[in-house]
Amino acid sequence: MHYPEYSLNLHQLRVFQMVARRMSFSRAAEDMILSQPAVSLHIKNLEKAVGLALFEKIGRQIRLTEAGEHLLYHSHRVFTVLQETHEAMEALRGGDKGHLRVAADTTAGVYVVPEYLGIFRRSFPNVDITLDVTNRANVMERLLLREIDLAVIGQFPQEKELIAIPFLVNELVVIAWPDHRLVTRKRVPLTELAAETFLMRETGSGTRSTTEKFFSDAGLSIQIGMELASNSAIKKAVSNALGIAVVPRRAIDLELKTGELAIIDVQGFPRIRHWHIVQMRERFLPPPAIKFKELLLKHDFGQTTQKIGYENPEIAQLPNQESMDPL
Repeated sequence: MHYPEYSLNLHQLRVFQMVARRMSFSRAAEDMILSQPAVSLHIKNLEKAVGLALFEKIGRQIRLTEAGEHLLYHSHRVFTVLQETHEAMEALRGGDKGHLRVAADTTAGVYVVPEYLGIFRRSFPNVDITLDVTNRANVMERLLLREIDLAVIGQFPQEKELIAIPFLVNELVVIAWPDHRLVTRKRVPLTELAAETFLMRETGSGTRSTTEKFFSDAGLSIQIGMELASNSAIKKAVSNALGIAVVPRRAIDLELKTGELAIIDVQGFPRIRHWHIVQMRERFLPPPAIKFKELLLKHDFGQTTQKIGYENPEIAQLPNQESMDPL
């Protein structure tokens, strides 16, 4: 095996990561309990080793150079591999301790993953759990940087470095306030529904993409009255008669029970999507992640065949299914 002429010092890389995170030599020194001259010396020696400047001054501020950006990315990979090595050794010892790192998109993080984590925690109380709930772009970035073990998202990822497995049916339904004129109707035609004002998530939302494509394929366009950043905001706006919306069925259990919202029986709905378990294609999963993945694939909480009050029970059990997400 050929090794480069220089060897990177892991401690120097740690110092570099801290400076890059804080964008300050002095604050990095405080966080690492080092003197500022020591931090500066570590960075200077690291720059000498790689033969490139890693930071540049802009007024009184600093920022990463292009070389610094690349080194930061690869330094994350270096420490992730070291962590994976440690966890692989732990796995060989068969212990149930460790750290489960999961990220989920905003819908899955609120309405899907917590139920599974509750079961997991009861089975493995000694495992530390981190759940990051954020938008899809941040979830994918953290996964590609190997900062998390698994991700749970609704929209199938396109990144070739990732593997995605559909594990839970996601029924998309049309909701309105209880007094809306269409709530008491059966099998409302799409053409009539398209005349309504829709409340939508932001561009890039999987639910929005599915809804717009469905209407577009039917030769219809929809009127978007408002964009909102979360399902909670959409539900509140719908309950206040600002428009109708398409949302995951799992997101409205409470509002249906309290009568705050109602489902409109529409031709072609529910639309069926899936939530996915996503991981890096070439990565060793630590034992807690393996066990959590097994848990996700085993339990469905009885949601896949839940009747939601449609006239034909078979329609409720077997909704209009879109093509299966590719694996």
